[in-house]
Amino acid sequence: MRATTALLCLTLTACTQFPELDNTVSPEVEASEFPALVPLEPLLAGAAPVVSDPVETTKTLEARVAALRARARALQQRSIVDPTTRARMRARLG
Repeated sequence: MRATTALLCLTLTACTQFPELDNTVSPEVEASEFPALVPLEPLLAGAAPVVSDPVETTKTLEARVAALRARARALQQRSIVDPTTRARMRARLG
């Protein structure tokens, strides 16, 4: 069964029309120079180091976890379908 599915997929992809990619680059881009490569170390040296307080990070994460858990509990307790729509659905089912 899997071999048949794989063969069917390969057969279908063989019939695909590929887009024309020749001459899609403009002459200006073709004639332009490659950008200069720069070393990474000077860029990293100029960046400000990120310093975080582990206690504050823990408090922030714990607050987010508590908020997400409360949100999940609220979603589990709430009905997705309002009572009017539920009554209409039940009436249609017989």
